[in-house]
Order: sequence, then structure tokens, then C-alpha cells
Amino acid sequence: MVLDGYYYAIALIGVAVLMAWLASPVWGLPACLLAIFFLWFFRDPQRAIPDSPGAIVSPADGKVTDVSPVLADGIQRIRISIFLSVFDVHVNRSPLAGVIRDIRYQKGKYLNAMNPASAEHNEQNAVTVEGDGQVIIFKQIAGLLARRIVFNRKIGDHVERGERVGLIKFGSRVDVLLNAAAAMQVKIGDRVKGGASILAYSPEKPISNSTVGSEAVRQGAL
Repeated sequence: MVLDGYYYAIALIGVAVLMAWLASPVWGLPACLLAIFFLWFFRDPQRAIPDSPGAIVSPADGKVTDVSPVLADGIQRIRISIFLSVFDVHVNRSPLAGVIRDIRYQKGKYLNAMNPASAEHNEQNAVTVEGDGQVIIFKQIAGLLARRIVFNRKIGDHVERGERVGLIKFGSRVDVLLNAAAAMQVKIGDRVKGGASILAYSPEKPISNSTVGSEAVRQGAL
């Protein structure tokens, strides 16, 4: 459970008690239901992190809404967009093990995260991770309901594949920018889980079909 869930729940339970005392228990019911929702929304389940060489895992839970080539800082890359609804786990994880080389926060709009324009114009936090001979950029993008992006690492920090690094509150989107030669493992419409689902394999370490089908996993990540 993310601590934010307890903060919201405690405040709402306090409101419910006050409403029940001033009016009747019925008036406190909506606040109690909201408290339960926030406890559920901020859940943080353990995940089995793949240990296959070269695996790039999803930084978020959600639905893959786009897989397309893009030009980023003059470099041709493949972008995978993942949409997070209010029903998805919103904890974000590092897509690979490495060192955080750059963090760029951008103020912006709060367009619907399904809108392609949100990738450029919405409030977002772009993180560059270098490791295992590759550079990956992933963006935490605020959506129509999201109003706060949390990232709790800094430049120079080492992260493990699948390690928890932050969250986006409520509906949002996460984009992952990969090497254009990466071996894709997902397509539009697929549902993925943060830290557990493999998005692609690094081109520096090709994986055979037999290995892909029988990958080993290790439990959890910090």
C-alpha cells in the first residue's frame, strides 16, 4: 500500500465520523466508501520481475494504446504508450537496471491521456535510464484526472529492473522510448503489468524463441 492511500482514507474516515455525529450515520456513508476506494486505488502488489537478459519491462500497469516510431532528440526510437485507467495500479517501476542519467519535469495541460497530443503537451516527467548497454526513456504523463506526478529518485541513482520509482495519481499515461532495433513483445490492445510484463528485448542481447517462452523470474523488487 502506498502511504498516500492511508492519508486519504484517514481524512475521509474523519469526515464520515463528523457527518455521522452532526447528522446521521447515513450521511457518513459516502465518505466511508471513498475511503475504501482510496485504499484500493493506492494498492501496491508484489510482482515477479523477469530476469531474462536484455528484457525491458513495463513501467506501469495498463493497456498498450500505441506502438510507433518517433524521433526523440534527433534519434529514431520506438514509442510504446500505456494508458492507466483509475482501475489500474498506479505505482511506476524502472523498465531496466541501470543509472538514472536525466530527469526532466515539464509543466503542461491535462488533456485526456488517450489523446496523442498529451504526449507532448501534458504535464510530464521524462526519465532517462542507462544500463546494460542501452538507454531507455520513460515518461510519466498526467491525464485528465491526474494532478500529481511522483518520482522519488534522483540523477545518479542506480535502479534495478522492476524497482518502484514513483506513481501518478489517478488516470494517466506512461510512454516508453526504446531503441528502434529492439525486439518488440507487445502490440496495441495488450494489457501489461508494471515490472512483470516484458515490452521488448534489447537488440544488444538477442533472445531465442525458446528462451522467451520459458523465462525465469525472480520475486519482487525494492
